Amino acid sequence: MTLKQMLQSNSWLSIASVFRELYPEEGRNMEGYENVFDQLVTMSSEETDMEILIKTVKDDFDSSEYVDVSGKYLYPKSEEEEFARALEFTAWSKWLAMNISPQSLKSFSELEILAHCLHEMTFAGFEEVDIQQQLDSINKTVEEYKVMSEEEKQENITSIDELLLKLKEDDEENNA
Repeated sequence: MTLKQMLQSNSWLSIASVFRELYPEEGRNMEGYENVFDQLVTMSSEETDMEILIKTVKDDFDSSEYVDVSGKYLYPKSEEEEFARALEFTAWSKWLAMNISPQSLKSFSELEILAHCLHEMTFAGFEEVDIQQQLDSINKTVEEYKVMSEEEKQENITSIDELLLKLKEDDEENNA
């Protein structure tokens, strides 16, 4: 079953109910999610050779669990394509053509799958133009990094340990 077929066979109200349970912190954005849902059910799909893979993952850093939504090539053309891919910057028309992986269908209900997909699709915004602008900004930063001298690169990078420490401090500050 494709994501589009699944969207078209479920109502927004049913999805919204499960979405609120899975992502209670997103309550203030429900209108945005509903608008995206309304766009998706009428949007045309664009063929792709990927499927949607949804699984529960244990975080190595703090042992918490989260749901990961990614794409997997059905017919990988290289070793790199054999690994799951982030989908948050993928065109929504391509998401719609993707089948849901059999293991995802076994592990999650249709409404959970739709809620997780909507959350991932809108990770970078509720409008595709905003998502494309963020992707363009990331690509620009990568290109700028590539032309930096080694000294400039050292001044502009952060180790993973430093990043994780900063994120932890920010999280503690926000929860205080």
